[in-house]
Amino acid sequence: MKFSLFIYCTVGRRAELEAGMAGRKPELYQRMLDEIAEYARFADDAGYFGFGHPEHHLQIEGFEISNDPRLMGMWIGQHTKRLRVITCGFVSTTHNPLRVAEDIATMDHMLGGRFGVGLVRGYQARWVENFKVREDLHAVGPWNKDSPADEANREYFSEFVDVVVKALTHDTFSHRGRYWNFPPVGMVNPHPHGVYTTYGQGVGPDMHINEVGIAPRPLQTPHPPLYGGFAASMRTALFWAKYGGKPIVLTDKLDFYSQLNRAYHDEAAKHGRAVKPGHATAWGGIFICAPTDAEAHAQLEDMRWFWNQWATPFGQGLPELLVGSPDTISRRLEAVQKAVPGQDEIVLLIPQGLHDRGQILRSLELMATKVMPRFTDPT
Repeated sequence: MKFSLFIYCTVGRRAELEAGMAGRKPELYQRMLDEIAEYARFADDAGYFGFGHPEHHLQIEGFEISNDPRLMGMWIGQHTKRLRVITCGFVSTTHNPLRVAEDIATMDHMLGGRFGVGLVRGYQARWVENFKVREDLHAVGPWNKDSPADEANREYFSEFVDVVVKALTHDTFSHRGRYWNFPPVGMVNPHPHGVYTTYGQGVGPDMHINEVGIAPRPLQTPHPPLYGGFAASMRTALFWAKYGGKPIVLTDKLDFYSQLNRAYHDEAAKHGRAVKPGHATAWGGIFICAPTDAEAHAQLEDMRWFWNQWATPFGQGLPELLVGSPDTISRRLEAVQKAVPGQDEIVLLIPQGLHDRGQILRSLELMATKVMPRFTDPT
């Protein structure tokens, strides 16, 4: 098993968040950056596999100031040498897919080939509505599931992912879709630049632009690993089987998780993809490790408060709780191995920001020294 950490980029402890407008306090944001850097360095040295974060904006309350996915990804990368940096992910409704492909390839180089990236649909309406690239797109979640807005968002997302993957895997390409056209139909470059026709591709002698390509190409082949951010449905998992993306599934229902993995393998085979057992998806949940179960569950209270205040109103049910002593967490991981033999990647949501750094570092150390060796091949 490989173990990856995930943070929400929360700036304050519970009391600081309850005081209001914590996201507007520069000193809290500075402390958050310093703590994230320390956790990343520790994880890098302790043998963790990855370190992930989301994209969200306009969070004046301070619960999730993850902002620009490129900048936070590079902040984590700046303080690590080995960890996979997992930006999870670019919110499709607020980005140009061609630009995202270019960002992914560039970050892959700057991180030395240790970049992993998620592409997601967008569920927080306040910032999605302010940042969206098209007026006919909207945030989606349980409140509008299977509505026209949900179906339009899903259709857009499919095209968005298709463009990103095309750009990452082809020297040049063209795309004609409902939402995007690359290059624009009938585009003629007004600059009669000989370099384009002499050394480039996708342009005719009359300067008609027929195809475009990103530069640089990704460092990893064919591109950095793709993740599906916090997938909760069979439909989403099957979508990612087409592209070889790895959905992150935070569920305590292991029968469902096992069924989802089997369905993913079947769907991947339809697209000519062979997936090793246990490598289809990543599994995880909220993580707190302490010497005893009682200590771990006492520490969980602030994270429960965070979830009830922040995630539940967005329609997100409480995920798996990987909370307890090293032995308790090990038993749960053994159950996951039994449900999905060969389970490859575990994602641990840590209470960054809510707990002081001493608590979190002790939790990470216990996991690294008492749990991970039981599930990690020493070779």
